[in-house]
Amino acid sequence: MADLDSLVDDLRAEGNDLDALVAELTPEQWAAPTPAAGWTVAHQIAHLSWTDHVAERTTSGASGDVEAKEEFALTLKKAWENPTGFVDEAAEEESRDPELLSTWRTRRRAMNEALTQVPAGAKIDWFGPPMSAASMATARLMETWAHGQDVADAVGVTRVATDRIRGVAHIGVRTRDFAYAINQQTPPAEPFRIELTAPSGELWIWGPENATQRVSGPALDFCLLVTQRAHRDDLAVHAEGTDAAHWLTIAQAFAGPPGAGRDRAGRTQSGREQA
Repeated sequence: MADLDSLVDDLRAEGNDLDALVAELTPEQWAAPTPAAGWTVAHQIAHLSWTDHVAERTTSGASGDVEAKEEFALTLKKAWENPTGFVDEAAEEESRDPELLSTWRTRRRAMNEALTQVPAGAKIDWFGPPMSAASMATARLMETWAHGQDVADAVGVTRVATDRIRGVAHIGVRTRDFAYAINQQTPPAEPFRIELTAPSGELWIWGPENATQRVSGPALDFCLLVTQRAHRDDLAVHAEGTDAAHWLTIAQAFAGPPGAGRDRAGRTQSGREQA
């Protein structure tokens, strides 16, 4: 993957693109339902705003800010008290902020700055295992992109894909075994070969050349698949091998329990998506 500065630049650009999309929306569009059941456009931005703020706090804690570290510890404690509802509760509360867009702008700027200040080798606490600053930046890019897709779908906008989605694809590949684990399945021992065509036309490759289990296709379609933003049958992602084909039915780049995915009308089949 790219170096930290490049990853933060991509994260910043992804946030700015989504900002430009929502900045001109009418109040009616902010209240429009998105494919994620129960969430409006405002809920999507509120979720990003809250998560970016939490990410900034824990990232600052990794850089030695004791108050920020304690603040994240309290957030984590509250999350464990309501593990299936804390995300929805935060989105609902934040969505009522009359200055939501301004708040999100302030928070994501602070998060991006905090990521650049993390000492080399330091680990950042999170809701799952601690991670490096590069991993945190990539995870925040994935979530910004995925929820940005929800917003775009809600307001009928087709986004132009960029090579920033490499970070999304990278997480999708690296979470292969996680997808098996949350579905209470044993992951294959053999690594897969993943070959994706970037929006720029570049070929992105993961895994050994001689792997018998292979996945290929447009990187955009793969990213929509692993973030569960489109139905498998609507995407040009191809598998060679039984194990690879099965993985595509459970692939999930985001944390939490198994996602419901989308039906062919583009709606979440049940519950809320968690990217």
